[in-house]
Amino acid sequence: MAASNAVTTYLITGANRGLGKGLVSAYLQKPDNVVIAAVRNPTDSTSLALQDLPKHPSSNLIIVKIESTSETDPALAMAELATKHNITTLDVVIANAGISQIFPAVADAKADDMIRHFHVNAVGVVFLFQAVLPLLRQTSASASPNSMPQQQQRRPAKFVTMSTSAATIGNQEHVPVPNAAYGPSKAALNWITKKIHLENPDIIAFPLDPGWVQTDMGNAGAKAFGLEEAPLSVDESIHGIVHVVDHATRETSGKFMTYNGGEQAW
Repeated sequence: MAASNAVTTYLITGANRGLGKGLVSAYLQKPDNVVIAAVRNPTDSTSLALQDLPKHPSSNLIIVKIESTSETDPALAMAELATKHNITTLDVVIANAGISQIFPAVADAKADDMIRHFHVNAVGVVFLFQAVLPLLRQTSASASPNSMPQQQQRRPAKFVTMSTSAATIGNQEHVPVPNAAYGPSKAALNWITKKIHLENPDIIAFPLDPGWVQTDMGNAGAKAFGLEEAPLSVDESIHGIVHVVDHATRETSGKFMTYNGGEQAW
């Protein structure tokens, strides 16, 4: 890798399948990227298979363990990145890991189901953010106008959370499906992400609706609602997500974005 090239470091959670794997693949094929794939179990066959993804000669893959319900895994992963890989900054974090396991109406929702979804989809992202924040701030500090010559400056760091149209309150009439575990857990994630944006003016932070995608999770949800499969291909969603993330600025930060560059109602 040429010494003059700026390396961009991505951390993607839930990286061994679905959208996470698609994002890992997309960024590995671009030049001068370090892609950190965070997975529940690095020795699982789906995690090991990430090493076989095609990649640009100047890009590299690192696999770390982050289990979304663990309060300690994210910090341990950051320590491992520093000691084993000399990584002390992150340019982009995409909090993609999540669950959608049951689709009850509010009248039928069980506390255990709701708590499980909140733990993974909202609280787990808080654990992740707390661990990566120092590394994001290191990147944003180098983006300061006074930190270095203009031609060497980097963009502020980005923290992107994977949300869903199921989280919308303003457009709930247009999402008429029972979803009283997954939906409110993602609405909580949106609140957390917006607050991250407000509390950290040096970071770009926003939730992103990837569409209803033909992943295992998306298709399972589609079948639960009587559809054969979800309407949106993984490739189309990934193409849009990459464009939105790569072009995000502080001006678009704090908005509920969609994969096609639009805005979703909170």
